[in-house]
Amino acid sequence: MGMTMTQKILADHAGLENVKAGQLIKAKLDLVLGNDITTPVAVKEFRKIGVSKVFDKNKIAIVPDHFTPNKDIKSAEQVKFIKEFAREMGIVNYFEIGQMGVEHALLPEKGLVVAGDVVIGADSHTCTYGALGAFSTGIGSTDMAAGMATGEAWFKVPEAIKFVLKGKLRKWVSGKDVILHIIGMIGVDGALYKSMEFTGEGLSRLSMDDRLSMANMAIEAGGKNGIFDVDEKTLEYIKEHSTKPYKIYKADSDAEYSEAYEIDLSEIKSTVAFPHLPENTRTIDKVGNVAIDQVVIGSCTNGRIEDMRVAAAILKGRKVHPKVRCIIIPATQKIWKQSMNEGLFDIFVDSGAAVSTPTCGPCLGGHMGILAKGERAVATTNRNFVGRMGHPESEVYLASPAVAAASAIAGRIASPDEI
Repeated sequence: MGMTMTQKILADHAGLENVKAGQLIKAKLDLVLGNDITTPVAVKEFRKIGVSKVFDKNKIAIVPDHFTPNKDIKSAEQVKFIKEFAREMGIVNYFEIGQMGVEHALLPEKGLVVAGDVVIGADSHTCTYGALGAFSTGIGSTDMAAGMATGEAWFKVPEAIKFVLKGKLRKWVSGKDVILHIIGMIGVDGALYKSMEFTGEGLSRLSMDDRLSMANMAIEAGGKNGIFDVDEKTLEYIKEHSTKPYKIYKADSDAEYSEAYEIDLSEIKSTVAFPHLPENTRTIDKVGNVAIDQVVIGSCTNGRIEDMRVAAAILKGRKVHPKVRCIIIPATQKIWKQSMNEGLFDIFVDSGAAVSTPTCGPCLGGHMGILAKGERAVATTNRNFVGRMGHPESEVYLASPAVAAASAIAGRIASPDEI
């Protein structure tokens, strides 16, 4: 029996000719990632291992992004702690204020991940890098510590689900809508510890920003990872951003999948996930009249330049509803500067929105947009669990940047076509 994309990458990094689903392997790592919440715990565990240095100072990335710019004394102490560790270990890829960004937007932009890599990160949305044809998955802080010390990690080889994409997206419909549609279809445990593998002729019509958004939310279906076939768009992106060597892995024609789905992109409508699970989806024509208090456009899911441009196209010449706070957060310094230079900030500010420095901030209820009791937010983030963005009696509705921007104007969840 042949192997899937993920299985081939893991086999190669484990020094094996073949692997099969359920097999336990130890694989070499190309990158170990941590942030300001998870790295302090990992550093403490690293000290317990008793080694004096990390396995490779060029293959570790630490990105303070969740509570930065530091929102309080505790978050400042956390960042100080990991900064001192990074300096002590000579870690090259430490990104803080001035060169920082939301980790899962920053690392591809910096060229730190390429096709064929194996990446672990002490953050569940590390699965984002599958858009580049890499195997990437979230792990705990203890595994991060072991990875920093040894450059290896244990994995159980996952089963795979195949998603064959065809057709072309409608106007205002994006990768965010596609992944919300899929999660609504299979559920938040529909891909539990499985690899979500995307292929088909429809891939060519998805931008890299679309793919990064989709891979980012593989974990919201329970996936071990999400991964996309490498095509010309992938290679163009890699060559623009990185000088690292890459390797393309293609699934065998007789690879085994636990399930296979065909997704016609042309049939997908703008989609919204209602509280309190990403699987609780409704198409935009079935959302009803839901008044909102806040809109957040940003995050590791939808804070890239295409997202900024879509939001600007809808907000241009219009005003944010007087009852709505609209917060826009470019995901990296580069995206922030590009948005500014393209005149997008003028559009945002003139519409009545606020623009923030890069941060995860409101996504996890950290800062820069906390919800009060009874408040509702439309967010381009990836989770809408109870209390995710603030008070446990607040509500988060997940949507694309187009729907979020339209909703900011309407004061309720709205379709871009009606603005």
